[in-house]
Amino acid sequence: MDVSGGSGQPRSGDDRPAEDAADPTAPATGPTDHRGPGAPAPENTSEQEGSGPPTPRPNGTPTEDGPADTPSGAEQPADGPAGPPSGRERPAAHGTDTPGTPAPGPVEHDQHAPGTPTPGQHHSYAHSGIAKGRPPGPRPKEPGPGGGILMGRPFGVPVYVAPSWFLVAALITWVFGGQLDRVLPELGAARYLVSLFFAVAFYASVLVHELAHTVAAIRFKLPVRRIQLQFFGGVSEIEKEAETPGREFVLAFVGPLLSLVLAGLFYLAMKPVEPGTVPGVLLAGLMISNLIVAIFNFLPGLPLDGGRMLRAVVWKITGKPMSGTVAAAWVGRALAVSVLIGLPLLNSSGVLGDGGTDVGGMDTVTDALLAAILAAIIWTGAGNSLRMARLREHLPELRARTLTRRAVPVENDTPLSEALRRANAAGARALVVVDADGTPVSLVREAAIVGVPEHRRPWVAVSGLAQELTDGMRVSAELAGEDLLDVLRATPATEYLVVEETGEIYGVLSAADVERAFVRAMARPAP
Repeated sequence: MDVSGGSGQPRSGDDRPAEDAADPTAPATGPTDHRGPGAPAPENTSEQEGSGPPTPRPNGTPTEDGPADTPSGAEQPADGPAGPPSGRERPAAHGTDTPGTPAPGPVEHDQHAPGTPTPGQHHSYAHSGIAKGRPPGPRPKEPGPGGGILMGRPFGVPVYVAPSWFLVAALITWVFGGQLDRVLPELGAARYLVSLFFAVAFYASVLVHELAHTVAAIRFKLPVRRIQLQFFGGVSEIEKEAETPGREFVLAFVGPLLSLVLAGLFYLAMKPVEPGTVPGVLLAGLMISNLIVAIFNFLPGLPLDGGRMLRAVVWKITGKPMSGTVAAAWVGRALAVSVLIGLPLLNSSGVLGDGGTDVGGMDTVTDALLAAILAAIIWTGAGNSLRMARLREHLPELRARTLTRRAVPVENDTPLSEALRRANAAGARALVVVDADGTPVSLVREAAIVGVPEHRRPWVAVSGLAQELTDGMRVSAELAGEDLLDVLRATPATEYLVVEETGEIYGVLSAADVERAFVRAMARPAP
């Protein structure tokens, strides 16, 4: 564990052991003053005379459902506040043992499903909703390799193309190419090159839709993690919710509005172009595609943009964001059922085109399969929105002070076995490495302690198991809720030093404990 706090002595306090986990990940620095239930108030302690540094009471190896005891496998501390540290050691810093689990993820702002437009007959399965993703949890700010291919950073926001996009591009190229063969048979094999250009242009339109959400979010000072173009369209990952229903409405409305504007521009561009030519067919396809994207996203159900707009309206009327989410989510589920049943019927009836199996180049089976995929996406998105809304109702329960583990300071050369003995004696569950002046320099990692066999612990110094403390790993004891998760997400780590506003050490926060608390909050129904 790394620690970077004030040079003052750690303070003791209540410390019901928190549940340990193997590999937490979360960063942070911020204030939070909250003590776990039954935990005694922390008290200032001064360094006692003695040759050895303080010994924390370690927690055990992490368990899936229960509190972990002693980080290093040393004797298991009893629940409840532990007695004062033994003679030659600095007193343990306060910490509580409420387990937790941050789960967070960025807010998925809007998804568009690419269509398979055809000249005169076009199906766009675009879906764009400002679907909020999981609340932020410990994770790096920049997406990893799984984000796809980085294409650029408009407005400072990275744009990724997921591998699944290439599958959709190939599908659009094949379907649209088949339609071109009917309209412009003289193109021959070149029709597939024209179709590929259409696929790229269509996704460029989707990107414009996403950028509209991104610019609005930036305008409202909401962080945007990334934009990703993927199988069924695009996703703008906005990491915070809008503060007011008015902003929520605007944030959702600008996406389909831009798609409508693009449809209008392509329509105007068609006017001077001869209909039976390649430019005419391309402009017609892009006009229809963007029009369908706009109409589809205006549908009033989560996770579509229209669902976010409905949520904002209900939020404004009731004054309760949760009521808006519930209403828009259930409308979204009804919409999913309607798509599942209605889309194949509309295609077969000829309402969406010249009728029959030729609409969009798909037969009845393909229509049914595509409708099922779209319905599943909408249904799942609506359910996730409900789950995330319920979770946000419980976020204030996540408090750094409540989740903090009691810790004892030890010096670099302290043997692990001695450090664990001191931790057990002090009723602590974490170790903070300090220098000769008592200033925290690193945090002993719980996972590293567990990995050291008991017979080797007298010969292993704690410095070899510690992570250097950085500013981002210093967390204020006053942090709570989404602010706490934001701070942890900014600096991924397994442990964090929790400090008081005065700079005194309060204890050590394990990301695994935050994650566990997060999961428990999600499991409880919203009040």
